[in-house]
Amino acid sequence: MPLILIVGILIFAGFVFGEIATMFKLPRVTGYIVAGVFLNLNFSNVLFDNLVYQTDIITNICLSLITFSVGGSLLYSSIKELGSGILNIAIFESLFAFLIIFLGFLAITPFLGPLHDSSWITVLIPVSILIASLGSPTDPSATLAVKHQYNAQGKVSSTIMGVAAFDDVAGILIYSMAIAIAKMLVQPEEISAASLVLEPAETIFGAILLGIVFGFVFNLVMSWARRETEGVLIVLILGLLFMCFGVSVALEFDELLSTMAMGAFVVNFNPQRDIIFKMLERYIEELIFVLFFVISGIYLDFSVLTTTFVLVIGFVLFRAIGKFLGARIGASISQSPKMVKNYAAAGLIPQGGIVIGLALLITQNPAFDTFSGIILNVIIGATVIHELVGPLLAKTALKKAGEIKE
Repeated sequence: MPLILIVGILIFAGFVFGEIATMFKLPRVTGYIVAGVFLNLNFSNVLFDNLVYQTDIITNICLSLITFSVGGSLLYSSIKELGSGILNIAIFESLFAFLIIFLGFLAITPFLGPLHDSSWITVLIPVSILIASLGSPTDPSATLAVKHQYNAQGKVSSTIMGVAAFDDVAGILIYSMAIAIAKMLVQPEEISAASLVLEPAETIFGAILLGIVFGFVFNLVMSWARRETEGVLIVLILGLLFMCFGVSVALEFDELLSTMAMGAFVVNFNPQRDIIFKMLERYIEELIFVLFFVISGIYLDFSVLTTTFVLVIGFVLFRAIGKFLGARIGASISQSPKMVKNYAAAGLIPQGGIVIGLALLITQNPAFDTFSGIILNVIIGATVIHELVGPLLAKTALKKAGEIKE
């Protein structure tokens, strides 16, 4: 089947199931994932077998745009205005989510699921590190929808949205370091004393420097094209953004950090930053999410999911504990109001978007072939739970905080 026909089917199916999901007052992302599951079940012989070998380019395009937008949230003046409280909460809830999931999976994977007979060094520890690194990001769209639906206003809702803007950044940083460490454990023959420090540092700092270079080039070229139409500016953004991602892959830098650094440089040093990021949100964002989640649903392997169900539940529980504990500690250190300490974490439970992209990226790395499918199924299964339960938790928390009026 031609790839362009496959892409058309993905987009149309995502639209249809997204509309059905909204009719049942569910997040659109749930509909997108169900669309992928439906396509997998009904057209596996025609569509799925071809798709798994052709979606890497689509995934990479989606990831480059999402991480560029995440970098675009790092406007220095906004960070300064939000204050240390939100930053402390974001840092602690991200780190504690990682630590609790890592320790929890080290405890359960040797005894439960499909990995119980595996090697500690080359499988169990790398899997625990990689899955834990996927616990930090939050999908703020579900909480934002609840906030707008009930016109919630107050310190808790504003804190939730501020923290969500930064824990994706923390998540990408944690993920980048986790990938470097896990790869060295999976391929121990390549480990040396120097590589333990130098290779992760080169991967991370090289990516940041590359992103800054491409951000500088973008700002320079855009200064010459100020009178161009939005269509021309989108062409410029996509061209340099995809080049940044591609060069990072070629140099074996972390491609997500490079595109995020590019977005951060653009938002802080381009006077037309509002036009750039609003334009991407208006014209491209929803299409990216449709493709992302429908492909994720197609990758959902029910034969693996039945053996990883305990791991899915474990991920959801460990992540929730980490989020609640970390948010409370961060709020206590910052001396945030009592309502923020008690209820802010409940709005940080929804998860989707970038975390599925990160999991798909793991499947592209040959070093993780033996267990990447298990990680992807755990994350997709957990995403469905998070997107269903998250809005209910957010509504309950905002109501108890007195920010939703009857």
